[in-house]
Amino acid sequence: MVRLISDSELTASSVVANSTMNRERGLSGVNSYARELGFDPAAWLAERGGSAPAWLDLCSGEGRALTEAAWLLPAEVELTGVDLVGPLAPPPDAATRPRLRLVTAALADWAPERSYDLITCVHGLHYLGDQLGAIARAASWLTPDGRFAAHFDPESVRRPDGSVAARAVVAALRAAGFEYRARRRLLLLDGGRPVELPFDYAGADPSAGPNWTGQPAVGSYYRGRAES
Repeated sequence: MVRLISDSELTASSVVANSTMNRERGLSGVNSYARELGFDPAAWLAERGGSAPAWLDLCSGEGRALTEAAWLLPAEVELTGVDLVGPLAPPPDAATRPRLRLVTAALADWAPERSYDLITCVHGLHYLGDQLGAIARAASWLTPDGRFAAHFDPESVRRPDGSVAARAVVAALRAAGFEYRARRRLLLLDGGRPVELPFDYAGADPSAGPNWTGQPAVGSYYRGRAES
């Protein structure tokens, strides 16, 4: 029987308090957001135009991608990163880019004060307990024509008996308007909206072992509403 823990316990786990996640990943190039997501976030924002677009990066690590984007985008663009560990040191140019904010917080306990045109989570959901809750919340933080893009491994979602709930979860996400690209394990949503998925969070297993990336990940357990 797997011992499930709460999200507050999970944040103290060595699997989750990962000091290497997204530390070196930049905006473009070999080890980059552009490569992992299949599009360059800064270029995507620039093409939108408008007065002051905003990008929220969840599980942002050192915030290198955001910091690089700050020098490519107009000064009024708002860039926010949220990470449990946070940057090991503030960016040296942070004072000259007041709209670049790197927040150290547990995602389960944090909520923005505004909506965002782009929300990303590059290989970050693997370390969350309530992954589906985080996805639904992110969808509600988008602007009406904004985009959410995150890596998501449906194989990490389990039922209380330990069986994999991947097929049911992907079907529910698609029914809610998400696109799932299985080859990249990339979840996309265009257009902010309220999302209610038919699952109740039961707890997390930080000992689930490596996922497809080869890195340790968290198992997320849910009960279907019909099973509750």
